[in-house]
Amino acid sequence: MALAIFDLDNTLIANDSDFLWGEFLVANGYVDAEQFAQKNTQFYQDYQQGCLDITAYQRFALKPLSEQSLETLEQWHQQFMQQYIEPILLPKAHDLVKKHKENGDRVIIITATNTFITRPIGLRYGITELLGTEGEIKNGRYTGEVSGIPTFQEGKVTRLNAWLKQEGETLEGSFFYSDSHNDLPLLKRVDYPVVVDGDETLIKFAKAHQWPIMSLR
Repeated sequence: MALAIFDLDNTLIANDSDFLWGEFLVANGYVDAEQFAQKNTQFYQDYQQGCLDITAYQRFALKPLSEQSLETLEQWHQQFMQQYIEPILLPKAHDLVKKHKENGDRVIIITATNTFITRPIGLRYGITELLGTEGEIKNGRYTGEVSGIPTFQEGKVTRLNAWLKQEGETLEGSFFYSDSHNDLPLLKRVDYPVVVDGDETLIKFAKAHQWPIMSLR
């Protein structure tokens, strides 16, 4: 049995769930539209360019969660899944996850996006194990702060190493599927890195190192 590790955004789904959550909040009037949309777009551009301040971004993303009860957030997320996520689920991604499971591999998602947004999406693919950025919760509410290390760039490696130790797993025979050059730290550590619908920087690196490149679109 080997690990089959998947990035989520623009890998298993055909867009970025973090960015779309911001679009959802704006579209429904749950945040100040003009101010939030501008910052959401700027942070997403920073991510694409590889210069994202992950702590600043996560505080921005977690702030709306801190202003609502968990019950309200759950209702919002159900609406978000129906309107924004269901249309961008990928049948080929479902098939790839199923293939790894049939091979006896252990499937896990590692995503920089917070687990509030991403865990239900992972479950739509039948993936129960997920490492994502954790929002701090105190007294039954999000505080707006990050708990622990964000799963971004080298943070994915750090969090995965801790998980491997906890679970008694290794990276022997492991796969990692990702679209983003931000995931190069982890892609370089697995036995079988695979680029999925990759960005320009990642595709260039993959070609230079003869990594497989595929599409799930």
